[in-house]
Amino acid sequence: MIEKEVNPHFEDFLFDWEQKFQFLVGGYGSSKSYHVALKIILKLLEEKRTALVVREVYETIRESCFALFEELIIDLELENSIKAVTSPMQIRFPNGSKIIFKGMDKPQKLKSIHNVSLIWLEECSEIKYEGFKELIGRLRHPVLKLHMILSTNPVDEGNWTYSHFFIKNKAQEDEVVFLDDEKLYEKRTVVVGDTYYHHSTADDNLFLPESYIQELEKTKVYDLDFYRVARKGRFGVSGTKVLPQFESKPHDEVMAEIKAIYRPMYRAGMDFGFEESYNALLRMAIDDKNKVLYIYWEYYSKKKDDPEIADDLQEFAATKEKVKGDSAEPKTIYYLRKRGLNITGAYKPKGSRLQNTKKVKRFHRIVCSDKCPNTIRELKNLTYKKDKQGNTIYDEFNIDPHTFSAVWYGLDDYEVVDLKDKKEKVKAIKELGL
Repeated sequence: MIEKEVNPHFEDFLFDWEQKFQFLVGGYGSSKSYHVALKIILKLLEEKRTALVVREVYETIRESCFALFEELIIDLELENSIKAVTSPMQIRFPNGSKIIFKGMDKPQKLKSIHNVSLIWLEECSEIKYEGFKELIGRLRHPVLKLHMILSTNPVDEGNWTYSHFFIKNKAQEDEVVFLDDEKLYEKRTVVVGDTYYHHSTADDNLFLPESYIQELEKTKVYDLDFYRVARKGRFGVSGTKVLPQFESKPHDEVMAEIKAIYRPMYRAGMDFGFEESYNALLRMAIDDKNKVLYIYWEYYSKKKDDPEIADDLQEFAATKEKVKGDSAEPKTIYYLRKRGLNITGAYKPKGSRLQNTKKVKRFHRIVCSDKCPNTIRELKNLTYKKDKQGNTIYDEFNIDPHTFSAVWYGLDDYEVVDLKDKKEKVKAIKELGL
């Protein structure tokens, strides 16, 4: 009989062995590593198993995972029966179970491991994806059920842990969703297929000093990205967001805000595609006084020829609503005009990508209806591309955002001028005596 006080958020996790994979992600000080180590000790006391504990660099194990097991063994008053051996690093149990420790920086040493039925990848985001797949191959036993536990602080959505366990190719046309991470943050624990997901933050660790949490809170002032990872325990975007002011809201709320605008300006823009790219047509409303752009309707399709597109957009032909399209597709614009659409090509001089991007960024808010899922998918986490030296390229992005191009074209004859711009223009006019 072992008595040990644990954090309530981890109670079910300690004894849940239903799934093959158990993925724990959380912020600093959430106690996820502590509870993983405790879970493994309890399992190996119950069943004779060989467990493998892995980090990317072997030298980091002694002061982290190995020290944690030693601390727990003493805390549980089991040091007389469970032995921690330092050379080679092993934890040996009285029933023949053992824990061995390896680093992925010495992969040749993994080849000598046999009958491993339980693997813990600590700080798994630091381990390479090829290493993760290699470890899956090392997980085998003729009788015992196999388990792999992965624990990590979240990094960015470009890491393999996100694409493997959450969303693969996010915001791309071949996107595959295993689990929306936002659902995990809401539910805290989720089971999908053969994977158990667990999310935790410092608030879940009842043994943590309040001063530690206060220090984490302070990071919100000077490092939002670190705050997201350390305090909130959430994945995020790698790189600089193009539209940090972008937000999505329920459709009814968006339309109510548009209705309240004094003299709203309506615009529609369209980007063209076919085989790989998408056709994207957006309806937008502008609150010129408050510099707010609203996106409230979208058309999004691919692999459609011009007659099919014209059929889809007959409501535009009926209303003669003005549309600005990509002038690089004059034949498509000509055909749509023949079919009754009031569409013309947008002005696209050299350097217009950068200038159009700057124009959109001048809006104080960009509010998108939740009835525009493709626009949200493309623009919410749109980031700038970087060159090989790590420098930001301000007219290239991490994806090909068709809806962003549609916004550009729709705003072709509109310029965002804020209060500062107006003052500067008035000042210049006075100085010139005009």
